[in-house]
Amino acid sequence: MDSRRDGRSVERVTHDGARDGATQLLAELLDALRLPATARARVRFIGADRLASCFPVSELAAASIGAAAAAVAELSSADGVERTVEVDLRLASLWFGWSIRPIGWSMPSAWDELAGDYRCDSGWIKLHTNAPHHRAAALSVLGCEPTREAVARAVGGRDGDELEAAVVAAGGCAARLRTIDEWSRHPQGQAVATEPLVIWDRGTTTRRRGWAAAPDRPLDGLRVLDLTRIIAGPVATRFLAAFGADVLRVDPLEWDEPVLAPEVLLGKRCTRLDLRDPSHRVSFERLLAEADVVVHGYRADALDRLGYGPDERQEIRPGLVDVSLDAYGHCGPWAYRRGFDSLVQFSTGIAAEGMTWRAAERPVSLPVQALDHATGYLLAAAVLGAVGSAASRGRTQRARVSLARTAKLLVEHRREPVDTPIRPPTEIDLAAGIESTAWGPARRLRPPVQITGAPMRWTRPPARLGSSPPTWTP
Repeated sequence: MDSRRDGRSVERVTHDGARDGATQLLAELLDALRLPATARARVRFIGADRLASCFPVSELAAASIGAAAAAVAELSSADGVERTVEVDLRLASLWFGWSIRPIGWSMPSAWDELAGDYRCDSGWIKLHTNAPHHRAAALSVLGCEPTREAVARAVGGRDGDELEAAVVAAGGCAARLRTIDEWSRHPQGQAVATEPLVIWDRGTTTRRRGWAAAPDRPLDGLRVLDLTRIIAGPVATRFLAAFGADVLRVDPLEWDEPVLAPEVLLGKRCTRLDLRDPSHRVSFERLLAEADVVVHGYRADALDRLGYGPDERQEIRPGLVDVSLDAYGHCGPWAYRRGFDSLVQFSTGIAAEGMTWRAAERPVSLPVQALDHATGYLLAAAVLGAVGSAASRGRTQRARVSLARTAKLLVEHRREPVDTPIRPPTEIDLAAGIESTAWGPARRLRPPVQITGAPMRWTRPPARLGSSPPTWTP
């Protein structure tokens, strides 16, 4: 047999398998989004480079980006403009990591020195200590010095379930390593299994603010109030900004995201408000009253406790498109639990499955924060589906998604593992031109998706948090 011909045959099978996997995931995502059958026909996948994993991470990347792009195409096609969508598996995979390449400066470390995986009495536990208050909570429970060695000693003799519960009760973030089977029997795993991928709540009558987008900027003038943090929500609003949405992010006075800001603030303006301050509440309500969309990623009861629950938001802005996400699902005993992608991977069995696959001595998480990114694109698609419903039927709906439900989707679509790491980015993967960020010049990966007549591009470089006033007028 000609080895070169055989190699081409293997390559074709690999390409077809990757695209088939992405197509199957796309179909499930579009069904959950309630987009019409025409949306699926618009999307084409190219390439085959995939991230090494025992889960279809690259297929999920391509499918979730494709779903969001299909929602853009559907929304703009309502005005008579036909769109097709082409998603590159390699670029989609790379965008699930870092899209920015600094020139002459460096991104800060992504993890606090205490964050990570520790052996406990009953296996492994992950401590998430990147936020100062989460770090303090974990240390208060462990009662030790703030060094990895001291934390390892303190964790070593503790029961994993007991320690997880104690850290969470103290206001921190932790997750014990569970297998997929253990999660399926856990009360929260069972609760998540009953939830749809996108929860659509009852709609309300809407008034559409008079925005008319240009053909090449389908979301031009759409006002999106961004109340999200690391990572899924910011990915969603970054995507919306790429097609013209006016995204204004609101953060508390003390909050910072030095690691992620240059990556996810692309295309947005950022302001700060203290929603406990009466004068700041007036500013917030003014912004909300003039918004078309609000995207929020706080715990389910956080805005309620500030007096801005779903009913109050609709009263301030009738017909507001209201979409949200959380970590562990919207029902069950952990519905209000703090969580992050890496913790959800531990809880749902993903990291344990990776450990078994690699025959490793410690947990093996996904090569990227795939739950965050995929949920972010799903969130963006839900925004666009709701906006389309408001425009065509005069009613809008509230949509909710979660990292844990996205994890279930990934686990259910397991395919043959990919052992070979994806090739690192090269010059051909980078967009032309230099991006002038607030931190210094940078290059950015080429967009992972092409929509006919509507290029994915950002008109604002990433700016620092709090750099804009609390107004829709720049």
